[in-house]
Amino acid sequence: MEFLEKLNALAAKIRQQGASIQTEEATKNAFVMPFINAVLGYDVFDPTEVIPEYVCDVGTKKGEKIDYAIMKGGEVQILIECKKIGEALNVNHASQLFRYFHVTNARISILTNGQVYKFFTDLDAPNKMDEKPFLELDLLDIDEHVVPELQKLTKSAFDVESIISSAGELKYVGQIKKEIAAQFASPSDEFVKFFAAKVYDGIITQKVRDQFGVLTRKATAQFLSDQVNERLKSAMSGVVLPSYTAEAPVSDAVTATETKAEQAEDLVVTSLDELEGFHIVKAIVRTVVDAKRIIHRDTQSYFGVLLDDNNRKPLCRLHFNRGQKYLGLFNKEKVETRHPIVSLDEIYGFSDQLKETVGYYD
Repeated sequence: MEFLEKLNALAAKIRQQGASIQTEEATKNAFVMPFINAVLGYDVFDPTEVIPEYVCDVGTKKGEKIDYAIMKGGEVQILIECKKIGEALNVNHASQLFRYFHVTNARISILTNGQVYKFFTDLDAPNKMDEKPFLELDLLDIDEHVVPELQKLTKSAFDVESIISSAGELKYVGQIKKEIAAQFASPSDEFVKFFAAKVYDGIITQKVRDQFGVLTRKATAQFLSDQVNERLKSAMSGVVLPSYTAEAPVSDAVTATETKAEQAEDLVVTSLDELEGFHIVKAIVRTVVDAKRIIHRDTQSYFGVLLDDNNRKPLCRLHFNRGQKYLGLFNKEKVETRHPIVSLDEIYGFSDQLKETVGYYD
């Protein structure tokens, strides 16, 4: 929650001061530097961590500068190009990032106007910055799904392997969400025809298509409203689901049985939430153990996170195959206690327990 509070504090500052910012330099001082310092945790006054006006010579272009380079281990990890707040961010604005990306060791580049942050990597071609971002953050409209991914870029939890491994998924999920939103707002002929064909038995003429255009807009609006109402009802009911403990510890015999019975791959479906939860756990635990030792295994009944790919070394279990999500944690006797969570961000609240679990096996 502390990380989200930092984002919200910066968002409040933008709301208060954004209208008075008139230049790119003022944008950097008022909003971008606090983002690098307070949110990501890098010391903007330490040149071994943050280099402003970083010079990247490319071919015949000498002395051109990128606004910020974030360093780790003596190497450039993140490049940041800034524009004035309120200015639109597009590919044309990222020309310097494109040029500099392939001449540094950076795998992440950021284009920002102080309010909106667009994150790029090299998914499409090695060492060449993609034209489309894999992650977008709008501080005045924070998407809770972005927060765990953003935390991977912080100084304390920087994990470029985890970021890159999930970047492709994030990129396409984000684009699909935008397309869904666009279709809900203004359904295309193909979208309308798809649903009309599902519920209308007659020939779909232009007149029918026009009628279903109106009906589709109404249906999608009502669907979204129903989803919101269901969440409100759930929140207002005040029902608090208690934590509960498994009846028996994880024994070798039980583990072996579960492995045989539950890991039939054709019956296991790994969800996006499970993968995101795994990356959060990995970002936490990698501070006390090599990230390569943290492995996941999905089963029909739970998503397991293991040390050394060993069923006898469970770090936690994600029980996400139901309406209420649970995070399963283990004690020294390998007895599991399940904790109800609402958002994936709550996993960070169990960081100490997860790190302690590693100590049971090492």
